[in-house]
Amino acid sequence: MKKIFANKGVVTFLGGILCIVILFFAYRYRVNKEINPISVPYAKTKLESRTEITNENVGTVKVPASMVTEGVIRDKSQVIGKYVNYNTFIPAGSLFYASSVITWDQMPDSAWSDIPDGNTIVYLSATSTTTGSFIYPGDKIDLYFKTTDNGKLVYGKLIEGIKVLAVKDSTGAHIFKKTASQKDFSTLIFSLSEDLHLLLRKSGYVSGEIIPVTRNQDYCKDKDCTKVSSTYLRNLIESQVDSAVQDNTTSSDSQVKVTE
Repeated sequence: MKKIFANKGVVTFLGGILCIVILFFAYRYRVNKEINPISVPYAKTKLESRTEITNENVGTVKVPASMVTEGVIRDKSQVIGKYVNYNTFIPAGSLFYASSVITWDQMPDSAWSDIPDGNTIVYLSATSTTTGSFIYPGDKIDLYFKTTDNGKLVYGKLIEGIKVLAVKDSTGAHIFKKTASQKDFSTLIFSLSEDLHLLLRKSGYVSGEIIPVTRNQDYCKDKDCTKVSSTYLRNLIESQVDSAVQDNTTSSDSQVKVTE
């Protein structure tokens, strides 16, 4: 060993190797310090919209911290058991973003999963201008009806205690809560029993207007209180529909010419 270290050429060579090793680890340390790699979840396969995200779908990968923007999900537990948003898909190898992952309760389809048997889904056009306030999924509303009877204005509550299942804006996108970029709503979606659904449809065939009115958080809480509020309005609508049908029948009969 003494002879080896006595040889200046060998010492120089070993010193050079040592310097290279030190430079390598120093460079690696500085690069890692600058990059600061962190582990984040990614999609192992392509995930279609409304797909439940399972443990088999998710892997982890180390990426530079600079790549992890504010919207990137960093914890694997925050995606497993959730769903791909209804309006997007996640490519294989992609990181998970908060905007593309939602819970089942946030899924518009979840609103249809617990409606009573025999109920019909109803789409009602409305805006915050006509209702006087913004309406969101889960809110309770009453439906008021405005019409005329023998030249006199009639206005009253027709159906009460309706739970709003979903709300859409003018582009057809679902609204979950108010945001800075949110558009005004244009459609309220709810369900009614068949008799109430038919009554509401009949009101659309007579000269009148349906006006949704928002109620407070404790209105009909923890119970189903959807019902007709006014027997008078119900009878008025049905009588006007019957009258319209009779007029149409009479008009059709008058156009038939009988010849011998």
